[in-house]
Amino acid sequence: METLISIGLLQLVAVISPGPSFLITARTAVAHSRWDGVKVALGLGAGTVIWAGAALLGLQALFQQFDWLYFGMKIFGALFILWIAYQVIRHAAEPLALDDADGTDTIRPFTQGFMTQISNPKVVVFFGSIFIALVPSEMPLWMAFALIAIVSFNEIWWYSIVALFFGLRPVKNFYIHAKAWIDRVTGSFLGLVGLRLLWGAFR
Repeated sequence: METLISIGLLQLVAVISPGPSFLITARTAVAHSRWDGVKVALGLGAGTVIWAGAALLGLQALFQQFDWLYFGMKIFGALFILWIAYQVIRHAAEPLALDDADGTDTIRPFTQGFMTQISNPKVVVFFGSIFIALVPSEMPLWMAFALIAIVSFNEIWWYSIVALFFGLRPVKNFYIHAKAWIDRVTGSFLGLVGLRLLWGAFR
């Protein structure tokens, strides 16, 4: 139990740290609805299940053995973040349409959350690192399932709170009036994150 709590708290600190997942969840909740923001959170949680399970199955060792695989995933993740940034900036000046016909987001919220998480190989490296450091060498099966459940739940509940807060009417009304500039700033920040990831991959 001490190991489970330690890993859960450590991962929660990393989740709370603002990044692309936070921005995408918040913006979806404001531009569409709190439920759509929660769908993004569920997608992030689903991606966490994949990466945490992969880390427990030794995917980190696979990345270390095949550098091209890790390199390819880093490139894919950076390009995906850049694509989202381009879409946000491209539609920044358009009036806000709070329905599914809005062209700002061309993929569904759950898929967007899932792809955001799954396209970031740093997540599996993070999980691999803390699992190697804290998990006993002979881990029972129930503990593996418990770890996956804990880290996934952390993603879902935190980003669901973000979605519910940013989906409140006062926040939404502010966004409607300042949409163009907020989207440009958000898109620019995401673009810088994507470029930094791309630069780091080639370095």
